[in-house]
Order: sequence, then C-alpha cells, then structure tokens
Amino acid sequence: MNNLFSHIRTKYHTLSPTQKQIADFVLKNSEEVMLLSISDFAERCNTSETTILRFLRKLGFDSYQVFRVRIAQDASNQPAQAIYEEIQANDSLEQIRQKVITSTVNSIQDLNNLISTETIERVCELMINADQILFFGVGASSAIAMDAFHKFIRLGLKAAYLSDTHYMSIACNNTTCNSVVFAVSHSGESRDILDAVDLAKDNKANIIALTSYAHSSLAKRAQYSLLSSSNETKYRSDAMVSRILQLVIVDILYVTLVLKLGQSAVESVNRARLAVAKKKV
Repeated sequence: MNNLFSHIRTKYHTLSPTQKQIADFVLKNSEEVMLLSISDFAERCNTSETTILRFLRKLGFDSYQVFRVRIAQDASNQPAQAIYEEIQANDSLEQIRQKVITSTVNSIQDLNNLISTETIERVCELMINADQILFFGVGASSAIAMDAFHKFIRLGLKAAYLSDTHYMSIACNNTTCNSVVFAVSHSGESRDILDAVDLAKDNKANIIALTSYAHSSLAKRAQYSLLSSSNETKYRSDAMVSRILQLVIVDILYVTLVLKLGQSAVESVNRARLAVAKKKV
C-alpha cells in the first residue's frame, strides 16, 4: 500500500454502501479522523464499531490505532489540492471546474496503486512477441480500443481493431497461442466481449483486459488485467474518469514499447508520419 487515501479510492468499488459512507467521511475529514476514538468515529459515521472494524479489515488494517497513525502520516504528505470533495448541486462553475480537475488528477495518481511495473513489463513482452494483436471494444470502450490500435500499429506491430461482434468472433476463432487479444471493457461484463474472449481462450490465445473491476468476468479470463478503477461521484460517472485513465494506460504501454523496440520503433513511427503527411495539403 502506497498512499492510504489513494488506496481507499481504488478500493471504493469493492466496499458495501455503509463502508462507502465511512470511506467518504475519511476522505473528507482526515484531520478529524486521526483525533477520534473508534467509538467517536463510529458515531460520526452513523454506524457501529463492528462495522468500522470490518471496513478497516477490507483495507488491510488489523488495528484502528495503526489506521489512525497511517492517516496522520499520509495526511501530512497530502497536497492541499488533493483533498477529496464531492460536487454539490449548488456549486459554482469555478468550483465544478476545480473539483473535476482535482478528481481526475487524483485518479491518475491512483494508477500507481493499480498497475505494477511488472504487469506493464509482461504485457509489453507479450505484445512484442505476438503474431497478431486484436484490439476489441464495444460502445464507449471501442474508442479506447481504436486509440490503442492507432498507436501500436504505428510501431509496426501486426494489429487489428474490431468493434463489430461478428467480426470479433470470427477473428478470435482464428487465433493461436501466439495471438494477443487486448479487450477493453469498463465493467468487464460486456457479453459481446466475453463471448469473443472465450473463443480466443479456447485457442490458447493470450488475453489482456483493460477494465475497471479486478473481479469482473473479463479480468478473471485474462492473463493480465490493467485496472482503470476510479471513484464514482453523484454527478460524475466512474466510467467518465476511467476513460481518461484507460487512455493514460495505453500511453504508458506505448512509450514502454517504443523504448523496448528501440530504433526500429522510431523508424516505424517516422514512416507512419510521412505516410499520413502525404495526405495533407
């Protein structure tokens, strides 16, 4: 666990409604929480001490005192602009602007807790050694899949982008153990994506999931999951922030691949630029 507040935000989706209420209180009132006894803390959250302890165990803490010490340590390192604030119905346009920006910045920083360098390393190795990389996404996720395809095909990788469910099934039916399916689904529960992935798994293809939920059906089917979890708020869907995080993850993979491929990647990118430049006046 790196930063406690980041850890809470990235665990937010796994919490029960009551635990989310506790998490919201901690994120908004960290300086107060570090001074409260567990009974006072439970009273401020309108819940019981037992529920507080269950919440702490969900975060990996066995002791309330250790939790308070950790809050004190991380609160002192928390920049002023990183304070958690929910958007309210009566907020001014300036307040909305600042809160949306702050929420997005916090979510991007939370990626440090969601994706390890080891996972990035292994995903990139799979992509470099693949005979083909199939980028899948439907609905809003198709835009992310297309962005990834656009970036990686510039590196000279053998890639294809598909959003039509029939085409995805046909392509997956022809995969091999040297194929990589890069499936994008915010929920990880899109039946169209899961059906195609199952076909690819039958052929021993490698599955990479770009999703927001670690325990989703898609994540369970994948060798590697790139998580884009974010904190859902009343006026801003978690899918909105996750879309931004997914683009950041794609960029991390792209830059890593450029460095791994070295001069051949640079030359491929330059050739792609020239090819596109010829289409411009």
